[in-house]
Amino acid sequence: MVAPSPTVLRRYVALELRRQREAAGLSRDKVAARLRCASSHIAHLETGRNLPRSTELEVLLGFYGLNGRIPEFLELVDAARRGKDWWLPFKGVVPDWFDLYLGIESAAAQIEAYALAFVPGLFQTRRYAEAVIRARSPELPDADVGHRIDLRMARQDVLVRQPSPPSVRCVLDEAVLLRLPPRPEVMAEQLHHLTKLSELPNVTIQILPLTAGLHAGFEGPFTILTFPPDLIGDPGVVYTDTRFRGTYYEDPAEILAYRNTWTEIRLAALTPDQTHTHLTQRIEELTP
Repeated sequence: MVAPSPTVLRRYVALELRRQREAAGLSRDKVAARLRCASSHIAHLETGRNLPRSTELEVLLGFYGLNGRIPEFLELVDAARRGKDWWLPFKGVVPDWFDLYLGIESAAAQIEAYALAFVPGLFQTRRYAEAVIRARSPELPDADVGHRIDLRMARQDVLVRQPSPPSVRCVLDEAVLLRLPPRPEVMAEQLHHLTKLSELPNVTIQILPLTAGLHAGFEGPFTILTFPPDLIGDPGVVYTDTRFRGTYYEDPAEILAYRNTWTEIRLAALTPDQTHTHLTQRIEELTP
């Protein structure tokens, strides 16, 4: 397994502590009484605001009947304290709420994305990325645009991550191919890049044609991220965002609802071979 970022480890430890407390049928107040601390401290441990001390972990896991997992959790917490997130050189380039996504994406075993308006960042060329960033945030100075492009390009290293690159599946709504940046050749270059990416053994790209009509995904784009089995019991994450915030869905029922939508979209999309043909035709239309 690829070593997860400290941000991902903090999230997992918090998620598991809450999940195991609830499975044991204990309230935060009861756990706080056992730990001889304020209930707010338990809340902070279960939201990732604070990491538990080793003595706290031993008491908590013993209280939950999980003595056998104490060494595992001690190792996770130690790694979370000592590690460094890969995007630290880009700190401040994007909003803080996107940090968790950067960590999840870099550690995911599987990434499944539905794109409605533009090619996802993992697949963007530099020139297309610039066009998208300037369209979304026209007020950004040139230097900030450049920093965001550099971060976006750095994220793409995950596609060829060794020794275990993630399985990446993406469905592009056909509208993405029709929504052109100011210079059509930038889109032609981007679509050619998609055909090359689709040759990677771990990348699958499909187009959802406009003829599919109304479907469950019309509400907006989303990404489903699944972790390796090493993170025991982690249900994964569904991520969506707006201009002002990102939303992380971690409830298994919510994730299942998005996965059902994903299945519907994927089955309605063109096959990978049909998609390659469609992309090639679109490139020819955009090339003088």
